[in-house]
Amino acid sequence: MPEENINTQKDSFHVQGELGDVQIADEVVAVIAGIAATEVEGVESMNGSGDSIQKDIISRLGMKVLSKGVRINIEEDSVAVDLSVNLAYGYNIPEVTRNIQERVKSEIENMTGLRVTQVNVSVVDVELDSE
Repeated sequence: MPEENINTQKDSFHVQGELGDVQIADEVVAVIAGIAATEVEGVESMNGSGDSIQKDIISRLGMKVLSKGVRINIEEDSVAVDLSVNLAYGYNIPEVTRNIQERVKSEIENMTGLRVTQVNVSVVDVELDSE
């Protein structure tokens, strides 16, 4: 396996590999985490409390913000992820949050090559079925 040199810069990181440089924006890692979390059974939605005003405006305009409720911190070749989620009523919270952690860790590591050191999940709300 070729040796890779990972450099981080504000708002992105890049990997120097055998064939050249690849730059990946921090927002891409946040989107991967958000999508992975919402694919877990029992997750109703992401909760954007504490997100930027820009994300709030985009969300209010009806556009989907895939990184809503996600904060990441990239250091060297690793990343820590903080997620705020709303769960569906009736699901086992410890089981769902464990599944979120495993899914997010797996997807980020497989898609970016970064090592995930933490996936912190805050359950902010429980939503009732709106049928």
